[in-house]
Amino acid sequence: MFHIVKLDRFSQLLQVPQKLTLFITLAFESTCSLPHSTLEKETPVERITRIINDHQFPDQPLQPTLSLHIPPSALSTPFVENVLGRLFAAHSNGLKAFEFFKFSLRHSRSYPSSDAFEKTLHILTRMRYFDKAWELIEEIQRTHPSLLTLKSMSIILSRIAKFQSYEETLEAFERMEKDIFVGRKFGTDEFNVLLRAFCTQRQMKEARSVFNKMHYRFSPNTKTMNILLLGFKESGDVTTVELFYHEMVRRGFMPNSVTYSIRIDAYCKKGCFSDGLRLLEEMEHKNCLPSVEIITTLIHGAGVARNTAKARQLFNELPMRNLQPDIGAYNSLMSSLIRSRDMKSAAGLMDEMEQKGIGHDNVTYHTMFLGLIRLEGIDGVSKLYHKMKERNFVPKTRTGVMLMKYFCENSRLDFGLDLWEYLVERGYCPHGHALALLVTALCSRGRVHEAFKCSKQMLERGRQMSDAVFRMLERSLLQAGDVDELSKLQQMARRLQNVLPPSGGHDTGIPSPLI
Repeated sequence: MFHIVKLDRFSQLLQVPQKLTLFITLAFESTCSLPHSTLEKETPVERITRIINDHQFPDQPLQPTLSLHIPPSALSTPFVENVLGRLFAAHSNGLKAFEFFKFSLRHSRSYPSSDAFEKTLHILTRMRYFDKAWELIEEIQRTHPSLLTLKSMSIILSRIAKFQSYEETLEAFERMEKDIFVGRKFGTDEFNVLLRAFCTQRQMKEARSVFNKMHYRFSPNTKTMNILLLGFKESGDVTTVELFYHEMVRRGFMPNSVTYSIRIDAYCKKGCFSDGLRLLEEMEHKNCLPSVEIITTLIHGAGVARNTAKARQLFNELPMRNLQPDIGAYNSLMSSLIRSRDMKSAAGLMDEMEQKGIGHDNVTYHTMFLGLIRLEGIDGVSKLYHKMKERNFVPKTRTGVMLMKYFCENSRLDFGLDLWEYLVERGYCPHGHALALLVTALCSRGRVHEAFKCSKQMLERGRQMSDAVFRMLERSLLQAGDVDELSKLQQMARRLQNVLPPSGGHDTGIPSPLI
C-alpha cells in the first residue's frame, strides 16, 4: 500500500516568525496569480490543484510539496473545500486528495468542515480505496466527531452497495452504528440513508429486503417511501412506480410534492407527457404547489414528446407561478428546442442565459455540443469549443469523453490533442475513456510519440491505463523501435499497480493489473 508520509518532520519548517509567515502568504498569493503555460490567469485554488495533479506519484511524497507551496494562513475553509472539489471533478488520484486533506487537518488554523471531509471521502470511495476511507472515518471519529454526518454515511454506503456485496453493505451500516457514530441512536434518518444506498444503485430487490427486514425497528416515514419510489423510477418501470405509489397510499402515507415529482419524471422519461400533465393538474387540485424542478421536468418531457410549443408555454408560465427560471429550466427548454432541430433558438437561449447572469453549466454545454454534433458538424462544434475555452470552462467527464470521441472519429486529432492539453493545463486528469480514444486514433495514424506522451501524463498523475490501451501502445512502440519509451511506461505502470486498489471498471479509471 501507498506509504503515507508523516508530517511531524515538517512541523519545524512551519514554525516561522509572524513577519516571515506574512511574507510567505503574500508570496503564495502573488505566485498563484502568475500565468502557467498558456493560462492567462490562474487562481490559488487552480494552481494548487494543478500542482497536486502534476505531482509525480508514487515516486515522490506529496507532503513536502504541499509544505513548500501552501502556508498555514492560506488554508482557509473555503480554500480547502474548493481544492478538494476541483480534485474530485478532475478525477484526481484519491490518495493525493487524502494527503491534502490530512495536511489541512494538521496545519490549517480553521476548524475542518464537513464538506471537506465528505469530498475527500467521496474521492476515496469513487476510486474504491475503501481501506483508506475507513481509516479516514475512524480518524475523524477520534479527532473531529462533529464532522460525521448523514451525508458522509450515505457516501460510503452507496459506494459499498455499488462495488461490494449486499452483506458487506449491511455490515458497513452496523459498523457505522456501533463503532463510528458512537452515542448516536440510529433511527428513521439513518434507515433512509441505508435504503438510499441500494436505491441509487437500482438494487431494488436488496432495498425491498432491507425494508422488510428493518421497518419494524425503524419507523418509516414519507421520505422513506419516496426513496423507494425514486429507486423504482430509476429502474425505468413506470408500472412498478405506480404500483408502489398505491401501496404507499394504502399504508397511510400522504404523497407530497417530492412524490409527485418522482411520478411525473417517470412518465416524462418514458414519453408519456400527457400523464405528466395530468399529475400536475392533480397536484394543483390538491393545493400541492409545483416547484420549479417539477415544471423543469415537464419542460423536458415536452421536449421528449417533440412538443416545443408546450415546452415554451411551461417555461413562460414560471413567473406566473411565482417561480424564477433557473439554469435547469433553461437547459430543459434548450434540450426541447434541439430535439426539434432548432439550433438557432437554442443558441439564442444560451445568449439569454448569459445576459441574465444565469451562466452556463456542464449540462448547458453538453446539450449544445450534442445538438451541434448531430445537426451542424465540426464547424458548429469548433465554434462552441473555442468559446468554451475562452470562458475557461472545463467540461465534466461525460462531455469531455463525448468531444474526444467526436474529434477522433472525425479525424480531427488537432482538436483531440488540444482538448487533452487544455484539460491537463487546467489541472485535470482526463478520464481513461478519453485516453483510450485518443491513443487509439494516434496509433492508427502512426503518431506513436504523441500517444506515448499522453499516456505518460496519465500515469504521472497516478491514474492507470486500461490493459487494452497499454497493449496497443506496446505494439506500436515496438514497431516504431521505441524500446526505451516502452520500458518507461512499464516501470510506471508497475509502480502504480503496487499502490492502486484492485478494480475492474472504466468508471474509476483503474483497470485490472497490467503487467
